Amino acid sequence: MALNLVNQLGEWNPQLLREIKGRLKPRNILIAVAMSFLGQLLLLIGFAGELPVVEEEKIGYSRYCTGVTPEYSSPTCLSDGLGGFVINWSLWWQDVFVWLSLIGIFALLVVGIYMLISDLSQEERRGTLNFLRLTPGSTLNILGGKLLGVPLLLYLVAALALPLHLVSGLAGHIGLSQIFAFYGVLGASCLFFFSGALLFGLVGNGLGGFQPWLGSGGMLIFLSIITSIIGNQGMTHYPSDWLTLFNPAILLPYLINSSSLDAANTYANGDFGELGWFYLPIGKTMWAMAGFAILNCGLWSYWIWQGLNRRFHNPTATLLSKRQSYRLTGCLEVMILGFALNPDVNNWRNYARGLFENFEVLLVFNLILFLGLIAALSPHRQTMQDWARYRHAKRSSRQAGIMADLIWGKTSPAPVAILLNLAIASAILLPWILLWSPSEYKTPAILGLLVTASLIVFYASIGQLMLLLKTPKRAVWAATVVGGIIILPPIIFGFLSLSPSVEPMLWLFSAFPWASIQYAAGTSVLVALVGQSLALVLLNLQLTRQLRKAGESSTKALLSGRMP
Repeated sequence: MALNLVNQLGEWNPQLLREIKGRLKPRNILIAVAMSFLGQLLLLIGFAGELPVVEEEKIGYSRYCTGVTPEYSSPTCLSDGLGGFVINWSLWWQDVFVWLSLIGIFALLVVGIYMLISDLSQEERRGTLNFLRLTPGSTLNILGGKLLGVPLLLYLVAALALPLHLVSGLAGHIGLSQIFAFYGVLGASCLFFFSGALLFGLVGNGLGGFQPWLGSGGMLIFLSIITSIIGNQGMTHYPSDWLTLFNPAILLPYLINSSSLDAANTYANGDFGELGWFYLPIGKTMWAMAGFAILNCGLWSYWIWQGLNRRFHNPTATLLSKRQSYRLTGCLEVMILGFALNPDVNNWRNYARGLFENFEVLLVFNLILFLGLIAALSPHRQTMQDWARYRHAKRSSRQAGIMADLIWGKTSPAPVAILLNLAIASAILLPWILLWSPSEYKTPAILGLLVTASLIVFYASIGQLMLLLKTPKRAVWAATVVGGIIILPPIIFGFLSLSPSVEPMLWLFSAFPWASIQYAAGTSVLVALVGQSLALVLLNLQLTRQLRKAGESSTKALLSGRMP
């Protein structure tokens, strides 16, 4: 029976069977079991130490007592007549559930990401990754086997903690269906982040042994920040509320509030009741929040797997096709815009100011998006040489125009595609800005959108030029130069105390022109646009010249090689 099951598993997913055989060894299993039970025991001992103890001639106070609660203090402890105290065991178990949930989230995501990236890095060093690429299995079959098999021992540790998690939740008056909703969001979050880890493992292999530490460290920082926001503040009324949907801890305030045990619970402070997406009340109920979080993680997992499908079997391909990038931009703009429509007017003087604040956050997201698109769409030197040679031969035969190739081509340079992506983003954001009620913020928002788009095309052109260099570290040089142009000006302005309100003209040439756009005069904005346009023209003329030269020299070399 067991042998048949193993054979069926091997036929369904040979990669998963390979991972299982390599990892489920008796020693590894014993270590995983010991770690899980020891961790649970230490957690229970820690919470047992929080229970009140009898102190002579003193009034005891404890979070888990049931007496009167003085202001800014824990409840007083009431004697049970047996030498102890009346304990609020439901609250105690609820706290065990919350901490076990948080530990599980951090352990699964941080450790799981490290394991996946480290495994791909080892496969790359051993040369077996290329062997996997040559196997007849699909990308989903091979990488899906890794996603399920590499963190297998971690899954075992989590599975052994499930009984305590379920018992603590039920004893804390949390419904079984709500606990399973939490598991659904946790599973969707793991799918998203683990898929992202696989993608980072494929594209960042040049980082060597530092790569898994960078991925897991970034995950730890992200979870720490988002978990703190969820627990202490709740929704921020900024588009950044979207990021909280990737953290399964977003459901914990709902589970705690549903039990109605203790309004003073520190993790119940997060309030997402007013969270809306295009005015849909997704934060109104736990089920709406869980459903939207699962759909959100599922959507972006799909886009990550588009990149995995392109990159796994062809390491030299761009991460996305141009056609895919246009759809991705549309999805992201619509997703983030939905969270920008409900600013917190209680913290701003007026509603228009709140909208402009949300617009500025949107532009930060757009900067990150387009930097990613520049990296994902920009081909390297050899690919552009082949394209230039093809275009050089194609031009002589008077075939299709170059513009269609720049928009849709698989190997053509990226700046035109980046420009079209910017047009898509602007087409989504501009109607929203135009619908604002008349205020002093509408014109700065439109100008900020225009200046930011011009700067992003400038970065794309620089990045593409750097990737034409003959040095073997072209990608590093491109990332360093573009990153330096983005990061250094604000740092220099900060050291010189040149704030956006004092020197708005200088900030218009930085990566954050929207910070000064409301303080800049119309002539300053015009000068900035003209200067950026001239720089764009010069950069793209140089790019065109380099590509023409590469195409002509490659064609000549090819023809001379064919001569007898």
